Formats: sequence, structure tokens, C-alpha cells
Amino acid sequence: MAAAVAAAPGALGSLHAGGARLVAACSARLCPGLRLPSSLAGRRVGPAIWAQGWVPAAGGPAPKRGYSSEMKTEDELRVRHLEEENRGIVVLGINRAYGKNALSKNLIKMLSKAVDALKSDKKVRTIIIRSEVPGIFCAGADLKERAKMSSSEVGPFVSKIRAVINDIANLPVPTIAAIDGLALGGGLELALACDIRVAASSAKMGLVETKLAIIPGGGGTQRLPRAIGMSLAKELIFSARVLDGQEAKAVGLISHVLEQNQEGDAAYRKALDLAREFLPQGPVAMRVAKLAINQGMEVDLVTGLAIEESQIQ
Repeated sequence: MAAAVAAAPGALGSLHAGGARLVAACSARLCPGLRLPSSLAGRRVGPAIWAQGWVPAAGGPAPKRGYSSEMKTEDELRVRHLEEENRGIVVLGINRAYGKNALSKNLIKMLSKAVDALKSDKKVRTIIIRSEVPGIFCAGADLKERAKMSSSEVGPFVSKIRAVINDIANLPVPTIAAIDGLALGGGLELALACDIRVAASSAKMGLVETKLAIIPGGGGTQRLPRAIGMSLAKELIFSARVLDGQEAKAVGLISHVLEQNQEGDAAYRKALDLAREFLPQGPVAMRVAKLAINQGMEVDLVTGLAIEESQIQ
């Protein structure tokens, strides 16, 4: 099924340059500015300095962020293997501030490379996907880059987006999307590919493609109904409605909603708490449980129970 979906012609291929104005307008309207930590007050800062300016929330200890590796700050994706009590947790941080974390060819290439490495790494226990750009999770496909592509480039680009999202959905370990900002179109489809989604109450989420006279092309028409039910998924896609964190929690799109903090990373901190909760559990059992659940949800109950039984050790 996943292979068929990845190979199917994507509606994203019909995106046109005029759509870029819509995404920009949504971003400006829906994402209020976030307050900096006091140590950075009054300074003009870029995303790299922002990431360095992280401080703990009032009244609570800061999570230890001992990283065994950290990519250069100019990279669009930062792959971080946490250490100490967080060993086994990997954080994929999207860091493309100038493009609102939109899915470009380079970002998709980096995501694909990271996912390929992680899926065979037995030391990885949980993967968190987050943004390192304040106020933005992912604004969807990079429409400006798409507008410059020739017709022969569009198909492979769209197929690669779909393939990477499917690869994330098929990762053998738990995945958590930490939505601390805007997640539109392909950005929400990226989050839908994760096992668990947590969001700040100020975050904005929606499959808005019908505003551009196209349909969600990164799995949204399939994963959203599976997450919240067919009727409500149709309503949201038909209307191109954008939900905030509280509304998304009410319809079952996300599992947890948090009030945003001054640092703008409330969802990430909750995702980290969840990942820590998973760490003590048997690693093989976690992988087998995910496989049984995923496969069982695609078949009838009797077949699903047979799948479960086949995995009992």
C-alpha cells in the first residue's frame, strides 16, 4: 500500500507560484511573535542564536541536552543524538528559517538521508521531529522553489516528498511530532506520519491545499481520516480550515496540548517527556507492538488478532 501511494502521481505536482503568497499570508496572520529569554532581550537574533538561547521554564529543571553530534548551524536539518539519561532519543530539528521550514529539495534529501540511517540503528529508541525556528513547524512544500522547476523536475520532487513522509511513517521505533508553530499542508502531513503529535495551544494546523485548487498530496487524504475519522477529515479538507492547538486536541488530531512558554518550545518539552517515558520499556517489544498496531489497523479485527498472535514471543 505504501509503495503504491508513493508511486502515485501527487497532486502536489500542480502547485503554482501564486500559492506562495497564501502560505506567507497564513504565516504572518497565524503566528504571533514569541518572546525571547531575558538574556537575549533587545538583540536581533537568527535561528542559530535562538537555539543557543534556550533556558529552562520557571519552576522546573532544564532537560539535559548533551549532544553526541550537532550539525553546522547553517544546515537545514539538525540530527541530534541525546545522551546521558536521554540516550536513545534522537531529535530531528528542522532549521530553515528563511523558507519557513518549507520542504525544499535539499531538506527532503537531508530528511531522507537521516531516516535511512535511523531505521537500521538499533540504538535508537524514539525519534522526535521538531522545528528549531520559532513559530513555525513546517509551512508545507517550498512553492517558490517549485515555481522554478521544469515540468520534468516536478514529478520526481513530488514523489520524493511522498516517499520520505512514508518512510517516516514506517520507521520501526516510536516517532513524535512536536508542533510549536505553524503546520500547514505538507507540514501537517509530515506530522501525521508520526505516531504521536503534541502541540502548543498557539500552534496552527491545517490541510489548506483546496484553497490552491489542489488536494493534499503527501498522504493527507489517507492519514487524516485514519486519525480523526472520515467525516470530520472531509470537513476539514473541504473547508481548508486551520485549527489551533485546543481545537486540534478536541478533534483528536493531537494527543496533548500545552500552553506555549516564553522559549517557544512547550510541545518539544512534552515530546521529550514522552520519549523519556518510553525509554525503560523493552526495545524489541516496542518495535513489535508498533508493527502489530500499524498492520492491524489496515485489516479487519480477526486478521488483526492473527497479526498480534504472530508477533507474540
